[in-house]
Amino acid sequence: MSRSKESDELIFFVNGKKVIERNADPEVNLLFYLRKIIQLTGTKYGCGGGDCGACTVMISRYNPISKKISHFSAAACLVPICSLHGAAVTTVEGIGSTKTRIHPVQERIAKGHGTQCGFCTPGMVMSIYTLLRNHPEPSTEQIMETLGGNLCRCTGYRPIVESARSFSPNSACCPMNEKWKCCLDEGKNEPERKNSVCTKLYEKEEFQPLDPTQELIFPPELMRMAEDSPNTVLTFRGERTTWIAPGTLNDLLELKMEYPSAPLVIGNTCLGLDMKFKDVSYPIIISPARILELFVVTNTNEGMFSFTLTSSICCNWLVKKLRLLDTKEITGSSLGGHIISRLPTSDLNPIFGVGNCKLNVASTEGTQQIPLNDHFLAGVPEAILKPEQVLISVFVPLSRKWEFVSAFRQAPRQQNAFAIVNAGMRVAFKEDTNTITDLSILYGGIGATVVSAKSCQQLIGRCWDEEMLDDAGRMIREEVSLLTAAPGGMVEYRKTLAISFLFKFYLDVLKQLKRRNPHRCPDISQKLLQVLEDFPLTMPHGTQSFKDVDSQQPLQDPVGRPIMHQSGIKHATGEAVFCDDMSVLAGELFLAVVTSSKPHARIISLDASEALASPGVVDVITAQDVPGDNGREEESLYAQDEVICVGQIVCAVAADSYARAKQATKKVKIVYEDMEPMIVTVQDALQHESFIGPEKKLEQGNVQLAFQSADQILEGEVHLGGQEHFYMETQSVRVIPKGEDMEMDIYVSSQDAAFTQEMVARTLGIPKNRITCHVKRVGGAFGGKTSKPGLLASVAAVAAQKTGRPIRFILERGDDMLITGGRHPLLGKYRVGFMNNGKIKAADIQLYINGGCTPDDSELVIEYALLKLENAYKIPNLRVRGRVCKTNLPSNTAFRGFGFPQGAFVTETWVSAVAAKCHLPPEKVRELNMYKTIDRTIHKQEFDPTNLIKCWETCMENSSYYSRKKAVDEFNQQSFWKKRGIAIIPMKFSVGFPKTFYHQAAALVQIYTDGSVLVAHGGVELGQGINTKMIQVASRELKIPMSYIHLDEMNTMTVPNTITTGGSTGADVNGRAVQNACQILMKRLEPIISQNPNGDWEEWINEAFIQSISLSATGYFRGYQADMDWEKGEGDIYPYFVFGAACSEVEIDCLTGAHKTTVFAGTWKIEGAFVQGLGLYTLEELKYSPEGVLYTRGPHQYKIASVSDIPEEFHVSLLTPTQNPKAIYSSKGLGEAGMFLGSSVFFAIAAAVAAARKERGLPLILAINSPATAEVIRMACEDQFTNLVWDDLHLVCKCLSRAPFPGSHICSKALD
Repeated sequence: MSRSKESDELIFFVNGKKVIERNADPEVNLLFYLRKIIQLTGTKYGCGGGDCGACTVMISRYNPISKKISHFSAAACLVPICSLHGAAVTTVEGIGSTKTRIHPVQERIAKGHGTQCGFCTPGMVMSIYTLLRNHPEPSTEQIMETLGGNLCRCTGYRPIVESARSFSPNSACCPMNEKWKCCLDEGKNEPERKNSVCTKLYEKEEFQPLDPTQELIFPPELMRMAEDSPNTVLTFRGERTTWIAPGTLNDLLELKMEYPSAPLVIGNTCLGLDMKFKDVSYPIIISPARILELFVVTNTNEGMFSFTLTSSICCNWLVKKLRLLDTKEITGSSLGGHIISRLPTSDLNPIFGVGNCKLNVASTEGTQQIPLNDHFLAGVPEAILKPEQVLISVFVPLSRKWEFVSAFRQAPRQQNAFAIVNAGMRVAFKEDTNTITDLSILYGGIGATVVSAKSCQQLIGRCWDEEMLDDAGRMIREEVSLLTAAPGGMVEYRKTLAISFLFKFYLDVLKQLKRRNPHRCPDISQKLLQVLEDFPLTMPHGTQSFKDVDSQQPLQDPVGRPIMHQSGIKHATGEAVFCDDMSVLAGELFLAVVTSSKPHARIISLDASEALASPGVVDVITAQDVPGDNGREEESLYAQDEVICVGQIVCAVAADSYARAKQATKKVKIVYEDMEPMIVTVQDALQHESFIGPEKKLEQGNVQLAFQSADQILEGEVHLGGQEHFYMETQSVRVIPKGEDMEMDIYVSSQDAAFTQEMVARTLGIPKNRITCHVKRVGGAFGGKTSKPGLLASVAAVAAQKTGRPIRFILERGDDMLITGGRHPLLGKYRVGFMNNGKIKAADIQLYINGGCTPDDSELVIEYALLKLENAYKIPNLRVRGRVCKTNLPSNTAFRGFGFPQGAFVTETWVSAVAAKCHLPPEKVRELNMYKTIDRTIHKQEFDPTNLIKCWETCMENSSYYSRKKAVDEFNQQSFWKKRGIAIIPMKFSVGFPKTFYHQAAALVQIYTDGSVLVAHGGVELGQGINTKMIQVASRELKIPMSYIHLDEMNTMTVPNTITTGGSTGADVNGRAVQNACQILMKRLEPIISQNPNGDWEEWINEAFIQSISLSATGYFRGYQADMDWEKGEGDIYPYFVFGAACSEVEIDCLTGAHKTTVFAGTWKIEGAFVQGLGLYTLEELKYSPEGVLYTRGPHQYKIASVSDIPEEFHVSLLTPTQNPKAIYSSKGLGEAGMFLGSSVFFAIAAAVAAARKERGLPLILAINSPATAEVIRMACEDQFTNLVWDDLHLVCKCLSRAPFPGSHICSKALD
């Protein structure tokens, strides 16, 4: 049969506009096309792998068979444009804008405070929008499923969820109790409400209603195209790849015969990732997406479901597992592709494999049926498809009456994460008995393929009882083998999960047998059955309470009111411009870097000749091209002669496109000679005495004497792992030479524009006045954009100077994580003396942090960790010492909290251990040792702990701590395999920097003759809303509406010599500077206003202009007096302290290690910081090879908290009333402090683990390492299953305090 005619015309629509591309490039994805070809930059690049949701768009298609239009959200970074023929694409720009009208979704997420840095907001908007197109009144479950694939690092998700829930018919304000009534409407809170406590952050009544009739219609032309369905074969030829999309099954089979090695692509979720991250290319790609008969799902007369190749719809018994794996952005992936790829982490294949499913395949030679069994999944040549065959459908038989099928999985987090281990299990019994007639068990995540527990076939004929279970466990232990060096690590945990899943299956089947035949089967304790219930995917809810403004305050005065983010609407419409959103200039080049593959080596030679000869390459830049300083303090811009970590920049390639620059980097040939020593861990550094800077020390009292009088002495150590910043916008810089006097404009995503300016000037050997740095907004930073952007901007500036052309340097997510470092891993050693009543008499603490290969900010971090280590406790005799370890890892740097989350964690660990040794409740020991009266810290600074005590007591009361703790104890008595824990943690956080000059700030306020006001200040908008706050300050001081005031970019020309925006001081100090400028202006206007008191603002300004009164003023704030004398160990360092407390309750699954935070109550406004802290202490785990190669280089491997990980109940309150005379309008620096309160979840987990170990008669673990991942939790809850594995492996669990590696986890081989 002849093949249909070919066409190279690609037709699709974007936001209602027709797009025609001839001979489109198959390697171009939709994200690139939107951003770089048609200049729709609202859709953002976040990771490039479909794991973060920043690039979410809606794709709509018309089905001529069903006559229906389907809408689905998609990750644009995974969608080849060639797959879009006949589709309508809708981006965030297409649903609303400030130029036309904003869509209700955009309005609600902005006014509901669901946007901070705004980089993730367009993706959030499009996910919710797509849901509403399919379900105008969505259920809460649908909302949670929809948002599961969208990551946010700023907000803590709660305001985003609430914005989406406002469209749900069940959008009650906060379902705290069985009555779904807001707890603030309960009588018990009446006294608080009388104290002017406000709980409304916005007025829901102001929202415009959702009107589905106003949405963009599906283009009729595409409907006609689909109806006509011409039998054409679409063929698109690119530089390296040809894309062929047949329209009929016959054409598909002929193409597969002609190109048997060509892969079939539907969702591109597997092939696309290989092409992007593994540099795999295919000469021919075949897409069967246009073949409609492959999309049909039928229920056959034989009682079986027929699944087609491209359907992602599954029957009910699979839906639950699919929801946890696939996010809405990647559900375009095909069922057939999922099966054929035989991924070892597949959740579906183990279930299909045990379910006796059949694959119907076809070729030009005919059809064939292949069993989907363990042989197929193992890739046995005789059991798989031939190269020319195509999978047409999958038959899934219905379970028989006495047959039971179950599926299990455990992943790093509940949603949007591949399983660590999964399993499909099926058992059949002789009718009306518990005698096994068939048993099949398949595991994923155990080996390179799905693994079958074949030895369990020996159990056929046995009864389903405990003796059978014991034998099955031993068989699986012996058969499911993992070497200690298995890829991905977690060997003991994965083997334990395999056996634990078997036990769950045993209980599940026993429960069902009991239901069918109550008299034949033994009773099962409810205490055991609770473990069968997975943690539900529930929508978080909560309250936020804060002091309302005074009733006498003028309505025009915005201070104290919950004002929407100044750029909130622009975030939601995609109109907010970030660094890489700026249009490409004529002649602009793109930079890609070559990084070291060795941790410590000498550079023998560097050959860039092949790269220079590559298409589009303009130049290769090395250290020899740097005209000035090649870096600072041991940190080189470009490595020269020697490399000191994997990821160090060696050279850079400048080309006319990023793709060509990236390709050329692979052609640079570098010869290395390894050097010794290679130091990766803190232990390595201690062994080699490898340090940065001297030891820092603080001491008070007589520590040695106090130890002699203590009843007990406790010694131990604890480790806390590192953390990746994971700002949603990766490091970004554009350098534009101005053509004369060596001037340059630098557009950079940085917290410290002045430092970037200084580094570039030093690198180029020119004065700073030739360099102007511009920062409009930053898509998240958290400390990671303080020093690193200066280095990266300097790298780009050298390229710009050498080529004389603009340079764009945007790091991909993997390179960003590899190059820039993160939070310092820490090893804490402690010796504590205490009395039997829990009173702590003395403590001697040593801290070691992994600084990486250069100093960066590490010495400041260890200083801060020591200064703040005591947290809320008065320890009369205390010695703290700290060192920075120098290792061959990328330099770690500033991160939110700046040492406090590490140091205070060590303190809370030994305070908890003291409570355990004294057999006292931890909260009693904390309370006993807390500061009570005006006192001095370890660095001799006086402070008043009154608000600390108030926060503690308020948190105790608001969380109903003692009643909850009683309920936790009762639950634990009734449940063996699930345990709950509760913890309450106090916090004393000192705001600011240890030097006065760090607190200085300047501002420029200009009034124009029409009365409008332009404000500039030295702070950077990172998402914290500093610009909104500065407008509030100017509005109050000038007594004009906020609408009169505009705030543009921050740049070093308008406000020079700025200080980094960080340390929770940005609003405080810049607010003072703006206030000062406004007060200067108002003083100038006083005579005019007094002469015409009834005039209006415009009249006064015009009169001032006529009288030649300057309407421009520079404001300045000198800073708070702060200094520290390390020789004396004392200093009044911090302008003020802030206090908080947090109570968290968790539930853990002792069989899998999964956990759910059920309650969080905090006396603080710290949702985003709290969730980031929750990630630090329970989820986020950096993994390295023994040679220091970072494996976790993207959201696929590195898991930050998603929407399903935040507490189910999320109550936050600000202590009222409180004053702060040190800061403007009683402002309080909250940005960093709340991070540590996430540790309350960790210590609640530790309490749950302790309950499990106590019931099992095991000794208490006094120090559990952080993060408390599922692996750590499971292996700490030792039982017969962990013992079975340990007996086999003769290994010790890494979660105990004697764990060998401090901080980040070491794996011997790369992760999948």
